Amino acid sequence: MGRVLAVDFGKKRTGLAVTDPLRIIASPLATLDSIKAFDWIKHYVSTESVDCVIVGLPLALDGTKTDATDAAHHFIRRLRNALPSIPVEAVDEQYTSKMAEQALREMGLKKKDREKKENLDQLAAVFILRRYLGMD
Repeated sequence: MGRVLAVDFGKKRTGLAVTDPLRIIASPLATLDSIKAFDWIKHYVSTESVDCVIVGLPLALDGTKTDATDAAHHFIRRLRNALPSIPVEAVDEQYTSKMAEQALREMGLKKKDREKKENLDQLAAVFILRRYLGMD
């Protein structure tokens, strides 16, 4: 069994999280400039055993598109074309950033550390991954 890689794609930054090979633990992996995320993911998948890539899909509360939905769909299409042997799936990412913000507060991090966007993006990717795996 291989890892599942989760992507919280954003216009500026992209947060990544990954499972262990047995898919028991979801861990933060990295936060990248979104411009570099595509190539980084392709390289990661070529060096690690990844069975599936999931990408958070931003939707409004009523399930309709947001201003970020089309960009996420475009990113998903690019990954599917570049990684034909690995499933790339969209997962609803509603509330994952809010959940990440709350988790950072509950961890007792100093305000300065909570405000680091890279921490928030990685943790949002963890919540997307946990949702996909049915852990939440």
